[in-house]
Amino acid sequence: MFVEQSAPAHGNTNARFLQQHILFLLHHRCKTTRHLAQIHGHITTNGFTSKSFVLVKLLALYTSFNNFPRAHQLFDQMDNPSTSVWNQILRGYSIGGNPRKSFELFNYMGRSLARPDGHTYNFVINGCAKGGLFGEGEQVHGRVMKSSFCSDIYVMTSLVDFYVKSGGEDGVGKAKLVFDEMPDRNVVTWNSLLLGFFRCGDVDGARRIFEEMPVRNVVSWTTMIAGCAQKRRCKESLSLFRSMQKEDIEFDQVTLVAVLSACAELGDLNLGKYIHSYVFESFAYRRKPILISLKNSLIHMYASCGEIEAAFGIFKRMEKRTIVSWTSMITGFAKHGYGDEALSVFRWMETVEKESNIRPDKVTFLGLLCACTHSGYVNEGRHYFRSMTVDWGIEPTIEHYGCMVDLLSRAGLLDEAHELVKSMPMKPNDVVWGALLSGCRIYKSVELASDVAHWLTEELEPQRAADYFVLLSNVYAAAKKWEDVVAVRRKMLDIKTKKPPGLSWIQIEGSIYEFMAGDRSHENARMIYDVLDEITKEARCQRQDKNDKASHFTRFGRRSFLRPRVS
Repeated sequence: MFVEQSAPAHGNTNARFLQQHILFLLHHRCKTTRHLAQIHGHITTNGFTSKSFVLVKLLALYTSFNNFPRAHQLFDQMDNPSTSVWNQILRGYSIGGNPRKSFELFNYMGRSLARPDGHTYNFVINGCAKGGLFGEGEQVHGRVMKSSFCSDIYVMTSLVDFYVKSGGEDGVGKAKLVFDEMPDRNVVTWNSLLLGFFRCGDVDGARRIFEEMPVRNVVSWTTMIAGCAQKRRCKESLSLFRSMQKEDIEFDQVTLVAVLSACAELGDLNLGKYIHSYVFESFAYRRKPILISLKNSLIHMYASCGEIEAAFGIFKRMEKRTIVSWTSMITGFAKHGYGDEALSVFRWMETVEKESNIRPDKVTFLGLLCACTHSGYVNEGRHYFRSMTVDWGIEPTIEHYGCMVDLLSRAGLLDEAHELVKSMPMKPNDVVWGALLSGCRIYKSVELASDVAHWLTEELEPQRAADYFVLLSNVYAAAKKWEDVVAVRRKMLDIKTKKPPGLSWIQIEGSIYEFMAGDRSHENARMIYDVLDEITKEARCQRQDKNDKASHFTRFGRRSFLRPRVS
């Protein structure tokens, strides 16, 4: 047996030496539940079941092997468990998926001889945060305030984190109250509060907290960069990254994931390429493991910046892929109009699905439907829309219905698209109706457009209706129904809706310049519009040449990314 093979050879070993040997086995040789059972038997046989330091390690191993019934049985057999033993069972339940049990045991501990310490409160508070036990967490907070740990920096930091995770402005407000009452704070405390402001959507408040921080670490900077990127303040996100570089703060792979997200949103290919080369030089070249999430972010960045071949190059070289990897590649191909490639990647994923335990999710099917829409693959779109429910058990969301309505409408199947809208299990939104209205414009279906107009008038908020009213007006104009055009324009004036101007941006020498339709505030506005007129004229002149090339492209086919080029 395992223990017999590992035990000391001579039989007169003293108790102290035997204890050391058992601890050695627990720390270094216990790799399976079978090993653990043998060592436990050895402990019982030699009378060490009252040794607190042995029991703590034994409990830790049972909970790490997810054997909570045996751990609890062992705990119940103890007469007067020490605080260390209590902490171990509380910790096990807190991180092992049953925080409520941890809280219940904490209440039992209050009736025992053992007294809670800082570790006790930390384990229980963190468990309440993880399990969403907000009422229970506030009870623990009350116990903390009555104890000597109300000034313990680690316990109070756990409380700040607990209230942040409770969600909403109310939770962040309570976190701020705890924060303000703390006599001392560390960088973890500040980081928790910083994250809280982002979670409730207060980016400016988060920025103020960040500026007030006496010390910032890589987590502080990463939280700011990621938070700004997620709230669509990507220019600010990249500005923070450059400030981080100037202050010689060493960034990690998680930071780069956040920066790449902002690069993808802004189309900052130059910075994205710099990060890619940095990753290669700092990690791959030195044989350091690279996070799959970082590789996924590189795929997303290149695809968003139009470099689909570079994106696919990274994807092909990945030794291990997650569903995010596959979905990012499918979506990237779809957005660039490579429908065949997108569907081929999905079929490739299906062939490895059983081996790698990868299953498509809702976002994967959204990418597939997007590919079918952009390529006009109606039959394939119908197939995947049905397959996601029948074959994979995934219920379509309103986004999936929107894609299907768009696909059918673009193909001129307006009646089928309208029937699909009426059969939706949820209320159609403006995107769904807008897709149908776009089809009406293409195929001049005035009657159906009028039905959609009724919904626009009754359901949509004025500030969101402008684009659709303009689209409806175009439908009527294409059918030469000028009275209806006037009526739509009058309706827009009545409800005080106005079409928001288009916005675009370009990057020149590292700086991003924004342009808004009709805006003449720039000091070189006249020169900009002159150049724009010249570009427009050039584009019109080259339209015929472009059509000729497209015809050639159709006749001779295009290179597939999924097979090598023939030289």
